[in-house]
Amino acid sequence: MIDNLAEIIGVMFAIGYLLLAVRQIIWCWLAWILSSLLYLYVMFNAGLYMEAALQIFYVAMGLYGWMQWSKGGTEEHLVVRRWGLGNHLFAVSVILILTLLSGEVLSNYTTAAMPFMDALTTWGAIVTTYMVAKKLIENWIYWFVIDSISIYLFMSRELYFTAVLFFVYLFIII
Repeated sequence: MIDNLAEIIGVMFAIGYLLLAVRQIIWCWLAWILSSLLYLYVMFNAGLYMEAALQIFYVAMGLYGWMQWSKGGTEEHLVVRRWGLGNHLFAVSVILILTLLSGEVLSNYTTAAMPFMDALTTWGAIVTTYMVAKKLIENWIYWFVIDSISIYLFMSRELYFTAVLFFVYLFIII
């Protein structure tokens, strides 16, 4: 019951983040952080330890976003750009290598559920978040793949509200 409530509130904060971020309201970062903290709990209890660790990364990114917006976003203006094939091959290779290493560790030393899929979506999200920060146009393709896999992962762990949230994310990027 507590897990379902935490998941539902986490989804509500995630949607709140989206609505506030679109309007460029700084409170979006608080919603992001609260959603991530709730999801840390939800993912850990679902046996998705890499997804739980990802939430710690997201909390740090939320704090960074809050600080950047608080000081008026003084970072250098980035233009939208593209990666060449070599960069994509490198990024995908990094994701796959880290997935195999993490998945192997999780499957041998923890009680993680679906360790390789959990690792894949986590490392994919980290690399893709980097791409978003660098304003690389192809990030949406990566998000499409990650979110699609995540929907299956969350459905299999009975995180139905989260699966619906990720379906919404898919709809947004299309």
